[in-house]
Amino acid sequence: MMVRLSAIACALMLAACTHQQEPVSFITEGNPAKLSDWHLMAVSGGRLNLNTGVVPYDLNTPLFTDYAHKLRTVWMPKGQSAVYNADTTFEFPVGTIISKTFYYPKADGPAKAVLATYDTSKTGGDKLDLANVRLIETRLLVRRADGWVALPYVWNAEQTEAVLSRTGDQLPLEVVHEDRSRKPLTYVVPNVNQCASCHVADVKSRQFQPIGPKARHMNRSYSYDGVTVNQLDYLARIGYLSGVPANAATAAPHNANWLDKGQTLNARARAYLDINCAHCHNDKGAANTTALHLNMGAPADLHLGLCKPPVAAGAGTGGHNYGIAPGQPEDSIMVYRLSSDQTGIMMPELGRGSVHKEGVELIRAWIAAMKQGCGGAS
Repeated sequence: MMVRLSAIACALMLAACTHQQEPVSFITEGNPAKLSDWHLMAVSGGRLNLNTGVVPYDLNTPLFTDYAHKLRTVWMPKGQSAVYNADTTFEFPVGTIISKTFYYPKADGPAKAVLATYDTSKTGGDKLDLANVRLIETRLLVRRADGWVALPYVWNAEQTEAVLSRTGDQLPLEVVHEDRSRKPLTYVVPNVNQCASCHVADVKSRQFQPIGPKARHMNRSYSYDGVTVNQLDYLARIGYLSGVPANAATAAPHNANWLDKGQTLNARARAYLDINCAHCHNDKGAANTTALHLNMGAPADLHLGLCKPPVAAGAGTGGHNYGIAPGQPEDSIMVYRLSSDQTGIMMPELGRGSVHKEGVELIRAWIAAMKQGCGGAS
């Protein structure tokens, strides 16, 4: 294992060097106008190429963002590493840059036409093939001395550069679904204040944290230059993560892949709610007053929504009495809100303008499989 990881690290270094990018720049102050100012990645040879030390990773179950795919990376200054935690976001050092590039596989037709698909066979992996994908935005989380800073960059039509858009943006798209139906979508790039509404992990301390880099989300395999290894083991090997338990694949927490039907329905549904909802719905988050806790590990009781009356009445309930009416998905507020794309009703409130059909079907099936009963749920 040690030899294989060393070989991968060397291969990544050599591959990045061939693109002759300037070293990554950690900019301690201000808001650079262009993504290229950071030297994290560059377009060359028809691909989006990562720089030396910019390490890609993936999540077991990703957050839904209008069917967009995401290329996630992390970079740290030489000699620095994050500290592993089994339950919460890793503790990253000053100088860390986390990036998330949102893109779609291209569809036939006008430039704004993109595919709603889970097929990534033509996207190019972590060297995105611009002949087959359209870049939308790249969001940076930068760990400066006084905390994390969120910077959203929007890619131009030529797909050569991304420009800072701190006030957000709206991009017209036409999404082509697997049944070949075409639906218009206004893709919304959040402004920096909206970023904080999801990334503030504790409303009392106002602590801003990344969402994805947790052990349970990242405990999975990734192919680094054709060699598949566990991500946590790999990050430990290259010096990006300290304190990782030996044999992380079995020793670290692990969320299910929501698409993997070989895993239990309960594990898949809980993983889906954990990544999509739990950054607000936990005992410290922005939605803590609802007493609805959707984080992985929260007990399967009233706090998960089982037979739980809503805290406040209104359009968001759809006239239903319980967050989850076991055995009755169509009588459950959770399904009602996930199935909506109307402001004031839909959940999550931010990050999507369309309904995640497959995600709703998963939660509906999960609730339907529960033993029925709440004493007349409606």
